[in-house]
Amino acid sequence: MNDIAVLGVGMHPWGKWGRSFVEYGTAAARAALADAGLSWRDIGAVVGADTVRGGYPGYVAGATFARALGWQGARITSVYAACASGAQAVSAARAQILAGLADVVLVVGADAAPKGFFAPAGGERPDDPDWLRFRVLGATNPAYFALYARRRMAVYGDTVDDFARVKVKNAAAGALNPLARYRKAVSAEEVAASALVADPLRLLDICATSDGGAALVLSGMEFARRHGHADPVRIRAVSTVSPVYPRAVLDLPDIATDSAVAVSPAPYGFRASIARAAYEEAGIGPEDLSLAEVYDLSTALELEWYEDIGLCGAGEGAKLVREGVTALGGRVPVNPSGGLGSFGEAVPAQAIAQVCELTWQLRGTAGARQVAGARVGITANQGLFGHGSAVVAVR
Repeated sequence: MNDIAVLGVGMHPWGKWGRSFVEYGTAAARAALADAGLSWRDIGAVVGADTVRGGYPGYVAGATFARALGWQGARITSVYAACASGAQAVSAARAQILAGLADVVLVVGADAAPKGFFAPAGGERPDDPDWLRFRVLGATNPAYFALYARRRMAVYGDTVDDFARVKVKNAAAGALNPLARYRKAVSAEEVAASALVADPLRLLDICATSDGGAALVLSGMEFARRHGHADPVRIRAVSTVSPVYPRAVLDLPDIATDSAVAVSPAPYGFRASIARAAYEEAGIGPEDLSLAEVYDLSTALELEWYEDIGLCGAGEGAKLVREGVTALGGRVPVNPSGGLGSFGEAVPAQAIAQVCELTWQLRGTAGARQVAGARVGITANQGLFGHGSAVVAVR
């Protein structure tokens, strides 16, 4: 096993604070260091998950946070993989630890998000699929989420009531999380009464854009034992796989599928391949999970993730939420943190925040939202342009 230890976790509360992303990331880093019982000078390397919206410092996130904490000679790495940036940062940190390049690594991600939905960076870039989907189709993120929701309704018979159940579930969990931006339970009637954004999705079906930060202190197992962490939460797998050709289902930001005339599609899609790779590396299966944190950009998309991480077969996600399987107290709670529906997107931080939640749950310190007897958890999300993201943590 190539396990590494999670010695410390920290987060800056999500919201719209109107300050620099550096402030959020630095606060999260200091919280993670305190949680680990280490000083900043103990850190041998820093891996920063980049934000491309926060100005020049956002492009050198590792150095930005090291500078804010005080130069002390640590190795610096910066990564960008859109919404998968946090998992890529964890992967880079793990590689350095297992290669013997650093005993203990600080991973940090933070963002100060714009108001409204995300749009591509400025300029004319006709070879950029993200730019094209806005300019050719006008496909904002909410519009894209709605197309996926419509597909589920047409193919599997999902209903707007099923989507609302996801929001009700996640809002109930988020109300118990002091770090969440939205801490209020909602009813299905409130979801149905919220503004229609992109048919069939309403305002409460779609995650917001947020400010926030998250950090981890990771080490090798021997370092953990020497520093008093006899039984830490361990990261057992990190999946950052890419898609395979041909892709037969539209996937953001692409606006067309590949031809499958000469080559048959894989038996499962890109998102499912992310989790499968993580399970294979960890030597577990979905039947071993105590909980999962998944990428609920929309309520409908969460139902897709149930299927992609193997909790059920294709088209059966709505059945799980109807039966309460994925709610707190259910067989496999999904998004006990409250998910993005309760936090919103702070892009470089969100995959790191997912690992923070797994860590609290596996430690048994998640308070009122604690999953009883949690031993194994998985995170799952994806970034634009084929960036996979899944982390398996165990205790």
